[in-house]
Order: sequence, then C-alpha cells, then structure tokens
Amino acid sequence: MSNDLPLLIETNGNPVPDNHVTGWFESAGGKRLRYAIFKSHVPVARGTVVLLQGRNECIEKYFETIRHFTARGLWVATFDWRGQGLSDRLLKNPLRGHVRRFGDFEADLSIFLETIVLPEARLPFCMVAHSMGALVALSMAPKLANRIERMVLLAPFVELSGQALPSWSIRLASRLMRIIGLGRLGSGRDRFPKPFSGNPLTTDLERFSRNQALHMAHPELRLAPPSFAWVSEMLNAMVRVTRFEHLDQIKVPTLLIGAGNDKIVAANAIERLGNRFRAGRAVIIDGARHELLQEADRYRIPTLAAIDAFIPPDQTSEPEIAVSSG
Repeated sequence: MSNDLPLLIETNGNPVPDNHVTGWFESAGGKRLRYAIFKSHVPVARGTVVLLQGRNECIEKYFETIRHFTARGLWVATFDWRGQGLSDRLLKNPLRGHVRRFGDFEADLSIFLETIVLPEARLPFCMVAHSMGALVALSMAPKLANRIERMVLLAPFVELSGQALPSWSIRLASRLMRIIGLGRLGSGRDRFPKPFSGNPLTTDLERFSRNQALHMAHPELRLAPPSFAWVSEMLNAMVRVTRFEHLDQIKVPTLLIGAGNDKIVAANAIERLGNRFRAGRAVIIDGARHELLQEADRYRIPTLAAIDAFIPPDQTSEPEIAVSSG
C-alpha cells in the first residue's frame, strides 16, 4: 500500500462527503485497516449507521449512500475489510481476494466496533451490511445484541445463485484445493474492465460507470476473482449461519432485503431465511440486481425507504415497508 495516497479518494462525479474523520486501526494479525466516520450536520445526531461493504468494495463506492444517511441526521462509520480497498492486502498478488479464515473478518468487525465505533460515534448503533459484509454481520449477530440496535442485511451472501455447479460441489472442490496446498490460487480469470451489458450488479449505467471509473483510475482499490480459500470459507459460513441453532440465538431485530433479479445470491433463500428466525423478516425488491444501493432509482429508492422505515429504532409503531413492483 502506498503511504502517500489520500485516505479518501475523490473521482469525477463521486465527491468525498464533508465533515468526516479518517484513519487506520490495527486488527488481528497486525493488519492495518482503513476506516472513516462521516458526521451529520444535524446538531443532535440520531445515531450511527455501521456500514459494512461487500467483496471488492471500498469506502469510496458508498459516498452517495453515506450522504443519504447523514442528511437524515445519522453518522456513518465504515471501513475496508482486510484484503481490499486501502486496507492491508493479504497475498503477494494484491488483486487476488483472499482470507485465511472467516473468523478474521469477524475480528475486523469486532475490533472496529470496540476501538472506533464505541468511543467515537453516536448512539444508538445500527448496522447496514451488503453481501459478504451481511454474511459477516449475520455470523456475528448472536454477539451483537448489546451493541447493535437493528440490522439491515442487503442481498446477504447466504446461497449462491446462477452457478454452473451446485454449491456442494463448489465447496468440495475449494476444500480439496486447500488440502493440496493450492488455496491461495485464484478461482477464476481476471476480466477487467467488464461491459455494462449483462452485468449481474446493477441496471444503472451511470452508477456502474462511476464504479468502473473509480477502479480504472485507482486500480489499488479493486480486486480480481477470489482465492479458493476465500470461496471455501464463505461457503462454510453460509451453511453455519443458516442453521436454526445459529438463527435462534439472534436477538437483534433484522431486516433482510433481497434483490428479485439477483444472479449472485438466491433471492428465495433470503425469503426463507427471513422466515426462519424470530428476529428476522425479509422483503424482496422485484427486478433489482445484486447491488441494491448501486441500482437504478426505481430499485434504489424503495430499498432506502425500507431502510429508513426500519432505522434508527425510534418508530412508535411497526413501519410499512415499501417494495418495488419492478
């Protein structure tokens, strides 16, 4: 990582939100992770959103969403996971997404909450997490009851969709690669930049192009396909967090929001998950693709409306959740 890079990177059409503090914190194994806290101009803060990114994402990708929350009087605390963004990379090939064990991501989140969010942000704390970040949040949820008031999990990474092979065979293959010492190898070819046509992430050309331009201008922020070890750890975590014995331990009220046209995560799995534990419920944004907060306004606005109705937890009655008809 270059030490002379700014802690937050601005590109055309993606300005850095003002009124923020940035820095580094040390996580498990001595890894240095980048964080930022964005403060609202509202004199009395309504709380803090702990914003957790998905794989191959970084703080810069969420500037637009951060401005939405701060305009509502909420602070936003976020960080780059180990191995991505400007946080310490884990392999000699810095573009290869990797993790040694899933618990390392949990350690990142736990240390962030204890050393940055708790002393520096404003109560109450709520969590908004996307994809891989939502999987980490779901895994840690039984331990979050005294720290997080409510959670919103966006397209949580709980079951693969649209794969040529069934999940059990992918899990077996990735495990075998680790056993024979090849877990650090990439699981696919690096194809970048990718065309907008047929992409599984968003139907919004402007936001897609903005994110591609960020990675073109600053390739140190992006990731190539993940290692077999990363795939193995994610698939094992998916199995574990969707078991009844895990879900029954979750006390934090949780809203799961799925994308109806998601080619990465199975939307029906999110619906089933929302019915499997008492603290959870699920809504589906019909027609949306995987990156709900990077989607076209016809999908993004209903997603934000659902989040806004759920957090912060100051509602006097159960909110009505608006869902796009697609």
